Amino acid sequence: MLAGLASSVFFPSNVHAQTASSLRQALDAAAATDPDEALRLLAPFDPHALQPGGRLDLITTRAGLAVDAAIARSTFGRTGRSPYRVTPTTGAWKAARPVQARIDADTTAILADAKAGIVAPRLSLDRTVDALRAALPDPAIERQIAALESLRDIAPSAPGVGRFKGGADWYALQLQRSLGTMTPAYAERRLFVELNRLHARATYLFDRIGAPKGTVAARYAKLWQNERFLYPDTNAGRADAIGDMNSMLATARAKIPTAFGELPPWCLNASARALSTEEIAAGRGGYREVPTSTRAGAYVVDLKDICRRPRWTFPSVVAHELLPGHMIQLGLEGITPPHPLRIEYASSFVEGWGIYAEQLAEKAGTYGDPHDALGHTHWLLFRVARALVDLGIHLYGWSIEQARHRLTEWQGQPAYFAPFDIELARIPLEPGTRVAEAMAWLAIADDGRRKRATAYHRSLLLSGRKRVNLTIVS
Repeated sequence: MLAGLASSVFFPSNVHAQTASSLRQALDAAAATDPDEALRLLAPFDPHALQPGGRLDLITTRAGLAVDAAIARSTFGRTGRSPYRVTPTTGAWKAARPVQARIDADTTAILADAKAGIVAPRLSLDRTVDALRAALPDPAIERQIAALESLRDIAPSAPGVGRFKGGADWYALQLQRSLGTMTPAYAERRLFVELNRLHARATYLFDRIGAPKGTVAARYAKLWQNERFLYPDTNAGRADAIGDMNSMLATARAKIPTAFGELPPWCLNASARALSTEEIAAGRGGYREVPTSTRAGAYVVDLKDICRRPRWTFPSVVAHELLPGHMIQLGLEGITPPHPLRIEYASSFVEGWGIYAEQLAEKAGTYGDPHDALGHTHWLLFRVARALVDLGIHLYGWSIEQARHRLTEWQGQPAYFAPFDIELARIPLEPGTRVAEAMAWLAIADDGRRKRATAYHRSLLLSGRKRVNLTIVS
């Protein structure tokens, strides 16, 4: 029973405790060295001698390191999620306590990369400079800004990694970092199948509500403006939105045992609440507080621009962010936290589970109103469209303008927290990430069709995140 998992994890046998301790030390050492040496450090461990969490740490890390070793030997040869040293979200400047020497080391590496022809595309470079300028004043950051600005004239307009020698092969290996033997060709085929299914579903639902004829994108644009579903841009309107989300959550909570069996009660102890006035003033976006045995969980909702959040978009948000989505998955994972290397090499699982949870809500009858079903369908279109744009930019050489056209054509309206400009700045810096998230969801969903739901969900969530391997996608 999952409810008894905590006791078995916190009180292992001495043998298991010793093995777990030595594995943790080896994993820590592996994180600080190159992939080949890291694999050598982990070679002596037998996964069958480990508790489930340690076993997942070991096999996930070994699999990811093997891909990183292949990446290091490849023509492009840049390990990690991005080919660029510094981005709006990564680099020494993002540390809680930035160290000038490390920022300067990044700056030196940026200039060395530029000599080798590795320069971020212009749009991404400009956004990185903007992010650095918004940081606290620091001489090392000023030097980094100057270095990046000196590269602007040679920064390419083409945003994809396909322009680099060996870039396409590197991209394929990036998918394998978290998706096992997944190939870009398979991902593209599966994503287009899903895109066509979702467009057909949306067309059916729009016809059902009597919407004027038109493209799926145009029909969504019109539905978005329907004042019947918009909350007032007032404190009372925001309170109504939170109240509706918590009512949806209460309905979802009652349906959890059917899909999961018995869970620790605290996994279900979560609610929605709005950002505080102070958080809004600080520019903070929505965020999660994961439940534990001693603290309730929450999804803190960004309602600043509430007129862009029609009511029919919220049922899927509740399923994804709260129940049966991240609160259960991340809550259970917190019982035996994964090693940081497992977090790195199984990163797509978390978002994959959240998207799959939206479909679980559909099976439970959450989207009985066709407007709510259209909201659910749009969220899935958002995941699929940006994954296909990821492939288009990096493998087919799409420009930012071509990518924007496709997003508009396929999705219509942007997701609230992912305006097209933001997505099109992030995708060039995080090659394969959007594909990995979407394919983790589709792999989980495809495999689940052949499994008994309760047992399948427990096997997925026990001991935390895992890589999505060929055993799921075959």
